[in-house]
Amino acid sequence: MPGENLSRDEARRRAELLSVDGYEVALDLRSAVDATEPAEGPRTFRSVTTVRFRSAVPGATTFADLIAPSVNAVTLNGRSLDPAEVFDGARVTLADLASENVLVVDANCAYSRTGEGMHRFVDPEDGEVYLYTQYEPADARRVYTTFEQPDLKAPHRFEVTAPEGWQVWSNGAEESREGGVWRFAETAPISTYITCVVAGPYHYVTDTYTRGDLTIPLGAMCRKGLAKHFDADDVFLVTKQGFDFFHEHFDYPYPFGKYDQAFVPEYNLGAMENPGMVTFREEYIFRGKVTRAAYERRCNTILHEMAHMWFGDLVTMKWWDDLWLKESFADFMGTFSQVEATRFDQAWVTFANNRKAWAYRADQLPSTHPVTADIRDLEDAKLNFDGITYAKGASVLKQLVAYVGREAFLEGARRYFKAHAYGNTTLDDLLSVLGEVSGRDMAQWSRAWLQTAGVNALTPVVTYDAAGRITELAVLQEGDELRPHRVAVGLYRLDGAGALVRYARVETDVAGARTVVAELAGAERPDLVLVNDDDLTYCKIRFDEGSLATLRRHLGDVSDPLARALCWSALWNLTRDGLMPARDFLSLVLAFAGRESDVGVLQMLHAQALGAVTHYAAPAWREQGARDLAAGALHELRLAEPGSEHQLTWARFFAASASSQGDFLLLQGLLEGSARIDGLEVDQELRWDFLLPLAAHGVVDEGVLAAELSRDDTASGKRHQVRCLAARPSAAVKDQAWAAVVESDALSNALAEATISGMQQPSQRALLAPYTDRYFAMLERVWAERSIQIGMDVVRGLFPALQDDEATLAATDAWLAAHEDAAPALRRLVLESRDDLARALRAQACDAAAG
Repeated sequence: MPGENLSRDEARRRAELLSVDGYEVALDLRSAVDATEPAEGPRTFRSVTTVRFRSAVPGATTFADLIAPSVNAVTLNGRSLDPAEVFDGARVTLADLASENVLVVDANCAYSRTGEGMHRFVDPEDGEVYLYTQYEPADARRVYTTFEQPDLKAPHRFEVTAPEGWQVWSNGAEESREGGVWRFAETAPISTYITCVVAGPYHYVTDTYTRGDLTIPLGAMCRKGLAKHFDADDVFLVTKQGFDFFHEHFDYPYPFGKYDQAFVPEYNLGAMENPGMVTFREEYIFRGKVTRAAYERRCNTILHEMAHMWFGDLVTMKWWDDLWLKESFADFMGTFSQVEATRFDQAWVTFANNRKAWAYRADQLPSTHPVTADIRDLEDAKLNFDGITYAKGASVLKQLVAYVGREAFLEGARRYFKAHAYGNTTLDDLLSVLGEVSGRDMAQWSRAWLQTAGVNALTPVVTYDAAGRITELAVLQEGDELRPHRVAVGLYRLDGAGALVRYARVETDVAGARTVVAELAGAERPDLVLVNDDDLTYCKIRFDEGSLATLRRHLGDVSDPLARALCWSALWNLTRDGLMPARDFLSLVLAFAGRESDVGVLQMLHAQALGAVTHYAAPAWREQGARDLAAGALHELRLAEPGSEHQLTWARFFAASASSQGDFLLLQGLLEGSARIDGLEVDQELRWDFLLPLAAHGVVDEGVLAAELSRDDTASGKRHQVRCLAARPSAAVKDQAWAAVVESDALSNALAEATISGMQQPSQRALLAPYTDRYFAMLERVWAERSIQIGMDVVRGLFPALQDDEATLAATDAWLAAHEDAAPALRRLVLESRDDLARALRAQACDAAAG
């Protein structure tokens, strides 16, 4: 047997053979609270699964999926099978099938510490145990016996035996509870990866959504320790606004009964769209003061998951090739609904500046792929939850709305739901309905936008007459694949008040290498030409020389927030591409970020500035750049309005960029109360933000961090402490961190991530240099031994990116050349990190030339 992986060809053959009528799953979770750990092996729970299914070929052989330490019994059509003969640790072989079959598997499944399967968390604050499941793409088989592929949908009925005092939730509504046994209503036909169980002493709040005759019970939950911070009213407000929007525009009532939303600990993702039982990372419950941008992100995530109830749950892709059919749509609809239905009416600004940056990076990696990807197996699928599938796909859909029109797009969605409810689809199914309602050639559009990879760059070229009027404005398109772009071209000039405002705008179709925008001939000379104004298409924006010179002097004067965000995004892409020196980008941030009104854009600029000085600045200038950033951050912190979200944002940036003894003394003073900045409240989360750089530079020791954990003895506090401990500048500390992550699997996913991020400090390049050889030596072993999630975290997080020299690039190339037969997913991760390193070296060369 090929182990835990599942290929597309295997799934296709199994789907041709089988249809599934239903699952009955009984889980006994009482072992979750046992006080003692097992003498050997993992802690387990009993899982009994009954699957009713049909075979198109009587007598055929197939397999069910199950990852479990042991199996007690297997019965197929009343016939007992020897588990030792039919179960190999990942699959249950099923031979001599009948036309109609009943499979019963009694297994001992393992609780998870990696966020995959049935995750078990012990709250350090009160000792309470919390459980939740997370399956995508294929981890339901860690909890019950499945046919683990999205196109074998079936109704599910769950029964859970739980410890006394617990509550339990699943996809279906609760039908009964008696003697610690909870039974749930049968679901509609759904894929296994979106089934869910949440159990434990959660804090639970309820509400109701009504619209005409439709009533949806609402619930929201979190750990008891977070209850005092839980603003469930705002969660319910956004939920109701989302339901209003989607019901109005989709014309298909929410199909899954109740709607619970669980905020759970140690979650690997942002959220998961389990129908009726959506799960979110608990970091969306804010323990301290946060900015409007944090609430906007949470709102977007809530709406993204809600959009999945239709795109993904009601209608599901046939195989992971068409993952974009749910993720791109949910990403687009999350922002679309946010702008039109909630208080976050500027969310397209965040999308342009933040979300698309993720897409641009992913689309320039060697692993780039079309939006409709070639997913050979489950490992491929796991890695394709990326910036292309989400953000590029959403950008392409935004462009599609401009191409076919808003109403045609929504009507296409409505017909798509009605035609394929509870079924599975491919790209052709969507293109067919969109072509039908729009009258457009969707096949041509799809070939250009969905079936090719890479990002185009659009550059304006302008000529003027003697009077200063435009004689010709052309848009040049670069890229391996030249695509049709529906774009707006905006002309901007300084007005009498010094603001850079738009005075002309034309929408046009850019096609081929050069497109003349005839409508702008004769327009007065602009100070700034902005291609892709209003962010209609997916492209990298370039500037003509005059426009770039204007931005160097007047970027902060661009009055429109979206236009300004697009300019910042374009300048960051120039820096990443080695076309603008990192020091120039940092100068622009220091000159104009203090005037940025959108706090989400400001936070993105801070992250990019730190990335620029860490990776793209010439090594000889890097320390000076870091000092300039810290000084600029402190200057803006003192200027910011007391108590404002901008002040908080600058405080965090100052801590992240702190590099001198004066910086550290101020941070210590703010922690101890001996220093004060008017209006800045140093709450517990901000305290940890201040302690991290102090730990990384050896200013505070283990005792100080232990005392802080005593002050904040919570799950969040423990993660912060672990990160700070790993950040300390000591060879022994780094060895301990490496061993904890690489040589042991005792840490949970959250603590492993905290250890990795703490270990990798930009100020400790020399201290981390010995780990380059150890990194390449451990790769295949860790990939083979760990779950794919932990494997991804280790391979990405410990890559020696801070050893940014040709020797590290050569070592990476040597490993790739010597391991051509390594797992494709592992090679992809290393190739992506190699590409980031090569890009950094090119950018450093550009910056050095400017010095």
